[in-house]
Amino acid sequence: MIAVNQVSRIYRRGADEVHALEGVNLQIPDGTFAALMGPSGSGKSTLLNLIAGLDQPSSGDIAVNGQNLRGLSEDQLAAWRAAHVGFVFQFYNLIPVLSAAENVEIPLLLTRLSKADRRQHVETALSIVGLTERKNHRPNQLSGGEQQRVAIARAIVVDPQLLVADEPTGDLDAKNADDILTLLRQLKNEFRKTVVMVTHDPRAERYVDQIFHLDKGILVNGTP
Repeated sequence: MIAVNQVSRIYRRGADEVHALEGVNLQIPDGTFAALMGPSGSGKSTLLNLIAGLDQPSSGDIAVNGQNLRGLSEDQLAAWRAAHVGFVFQFYNLIPVLSAAENVEIPLLLTRLSKADRRQHVETALSIVGLTERKNHRPNQLSGGEQQRVAIARAIVVDPQLLVADEPTGDLDAKNADDILTLLRQLKNEFRKTVVMVTHDPRAERYVDQIFHLDKGILVNGTP
């Protein structure tokens, strides 16, 4: 599903070069729940952004489901992300004035689906995350765990092959964190989603299939 080959990412800050990633190689099979772990500044989020097509490597190649992302134009990357990637963030990124259902529907507004078809997709996604009864509630009427479930429903509503999650449990208490990790594993097991997650949460190790540890931009080890 994901093949990262000799990938480096260098940023320029004035006259200085910051080596965010150096010569990273890894493979994540289809239908795998993988975690990128390491201290702050280790390159985890940089690598996640490259895998998700939000950024491009300075050198090396990244292929996702056979599509080499390096060299694609911004428009091509945007179209690829819209069709193939669902995003989950630490702070949910829900629109406060919209209901749960309306938040979930947002990615579908870029498609040619009819209103009735969009509604059906939204109902299915909310059912998968266990929030059918809360679909008309706004974010401020939901708990943190429920808001993250809405965010996950929004991420899966277009049925992407790949889910990327950046610290999805970082703003949650222990119970809700376990619930979200259980849900992500359910998406992997029941719907064959490939899930790549950046996390500092040691609880995550019980739920994932692969762990990749980074330090100062270098992949120090990975466990199958």
